[in-house]
Amino acid sequence: MTVLLQTQALDAYYGDFQALFGIDFEIRQGETVAVIGANGAGKSTFLKTITGLIKGPSDAIRFQGKGIGGIAPGKIVSMGVAMVPEGRRLFPSLTVEENLLMGGYTRRPGRWTLETIYELFPILRERRHNPGTALSGGQQQMVAIGRALMSNPALLICDEISLGLAPIIVKEIYNTLEQIREDGLSIIVVEQDVSTARQVSNRLYCFQEGRVSLQGASSALSLDDISKAYFGI
Repeated sequence: MTVLLQTQALDAYYGDFQALFGIDFEIRQGETVAVIGANGAGKSTFLKTITGLIKGPSDAIRFQGKGIGGIAPGKIVSMGVAMVPEGRRLFPSLTVEENLLMGGYTRRPGRWTLETIYELFPILRERRHNPGTALSGGQQQMVAIGRALMSNPALLICDEISLGLAPIIVKEIYNTLEQIREDGLSIIVVEQDVSTARQVSNRLYCFQEGRVSLQGASSALSLDDISKAYFGI
C-alpha cells in the first residue's frame, strides 16, 4: 500500500519546551492507525503538528510525498487532511446542516456531500434544522465526523471520539468509520481505551513522554507489551 502520510525524526516545541522527540510514523492508503498513550504523552501535540496548528520542519512531515510542515492549517485541509477534534467543537449558533456545510468550504471534489452524509447518518437528516449542540452526544459526534468528511479528505484524523459516549454508541461510531475506510480513506484514531484502539486499527503506535515507545500490527501486540510501553515500565 502507498504511504499517505509520514513523519521522520519529528520534533515539536512549545516555545523552549520540547514536546515531541524524533517521532517516526506512517500511515498507508486505506489503513486505520491508532495512537495511544497517557495524558501528556504527546498525542495532541502530534496531531497539532500534522495539521499545522504547531509549526514543524517542512520535510519532517510529508503528505502524499510533499513536505507540509509549517503550512497553514487551512491549506493542509485543502490538501486532503481533516480532523474530528476532541470535544466535537460544533458551532452552537448553527444548525446541524449549517455545521456540516462549514466542512465543505474547500470544495475538494469527492463523494462526500450533504446527501451522502445523510445516507451515512440518517438521523442527521431528521435533525438537520436543529441546533447542532442540541443533539445527544453520539449525534453530535456524527455531525463532527460528517463536517470533516465534507472536505472530502484523503486522511481523516479522529481525536478521542469515544469520550463521554455510551459503549453501544462508540461501537456504532467505529462501525461507521470502518465503512468509511473501506471506501479507501485512511484514518488516524487517538483513543484512550486500549482495547478499542486494538480492535479498530490495523497498526498501533504508543506514545510515552513525547516518544514512540511501541509500534506494530495491532493484532500482534499483546496487552502486556502495550501496558509496559504505555506506562514506561
